[in-house]
Amino acid sequence: MRVEPVPGVPAATVETDGQRLLALADYHAGIEAGLRYDGVELRSAAGERRARLLAALDRTGADRLVVVGDLGHAIGAPFEPEREELEALFSAVDVPVTLVKGNHDGELEPVLDAVDAEVTVTPGHGVTIGEVGFAHGHTWPAPRVLESAVVCVGHEHPVVRLEDEVGGNRKERAWLRGSLVGNTFEERYDRPLDVAGDLVVFPAFNDRSGGTWVNVRGQEFLAPFLPAALADAEAFLLDGTRLGDYRDV
Repeated sequence: MRVEPVPGVPAATVETDGQRLLALADYHAGIEAGLRYDGVELRSAAGERRARLLAALDRTGADRLVVVGDLGHAIGAPFEPEREELEALFSAVDVPVTLVKGNHDGELEPVLDAVDAEVTVTPGHGVTIGEVGFAHGHTWPAPRVLESAVVCVGHEHPVVRLEDEVGGNRKERAWLRGSLVGNTFEERYDRPLDVAGDLVVFPAFNDRSGGTWVNVRGQEFLAPFLPAALADAEAFLLDGTRLGDYRDV
């Protein structure tokens, strides 16, 4: 069982239950329509997103695609551009898909029922595939998910602020990985849990979706169990660069 980020791509391969999965989080199809509603005009990058995802599937030879929440962007009924983007995406994806529902996926089922693809939709509190658990992260993962060897979540869109020696800075998407702190969840569920695995927080696949500055003081995490549930968490850039403890980056 392994969860390995794909170098240069905000997605990971997961070897579990005799399968190779490609897992990613926060695709946010149709995000430009949502931003337009807020007064921000951007050209649609739907084609580029689809090409990156298809290239990752081809590169990794995955048997299944797992979207760890927020496949779509509209919290309610999807906008027409979102529907069109999803229809084009699923007409091109040739492997089964599992969607772990996120807070932006509330009304996607009618759209997914109409596409010509094998799509399984699971609740946001998560699903297990072999020894790996998946939950979006906007709500508390189910106990059976927490007791997996590795738990994968999205929702947070972690980013780090990097500064150079002359005071310049830039934002980079990042992975977070550390040991799960069982006490956090035992208090929530008021019973003992066999929590002994790792937690992997995925970067957003969509580079227009913003993020949580994990190494900037005063920033709060979005997931209700973070950062309390992460012990000794390290940050990694998309190219594989290991940054060490995310709080000290």
